[in-house]
Amino acid sequence: MDINDIKNILPHRYPFLLIDRIISFEPDISAHARKCVTINEPFFQGHFPGRPLMPGVLVIEAIVQAACFTVAMHLKDSMNNPGVSFMTIDKCKFRKPIIPGDVLDLKVKRLNKVKNVYKFEGKCFVNDVIH
Repeated sequence: MDINDIKNILPHRYPFLLIDRIISFEPDISAHARKCVTINEPFFQGHFPGRPLMPGVLVIEAIVQAACFTVAMHLKDSMNNPGVSFMTIDKCKFRKPIIPGDVLDLKVKRLNKVKNVYKFEGKCFVNDVIH
């Protein structure tokens, strides 16, 4: 699914829509999304001049958007605006910096669901290496 398909599902918009493509997904279960990082991203102006790095919190947000997409795809027929909220992070680690030119492969899978609360595991890869 391309960016237009994503915009039909998620409420996020530029500059805060942080996934560009859905490679694959299973509603309510898992998703593989992609983010192409370019030097034109607005956060690179100040993070950091001379050494541009994607802020970790935005990497987390991109992973969360992939998880929200799979839940929203499951709920889309039963809700007008399937708003999904992010609640907590457990055991987050940043292993390598993400720089302009990187292509992020964001993979999420549902671990648990109790009523309308989901728990997902999310990982970010660049060239098949976890970041």
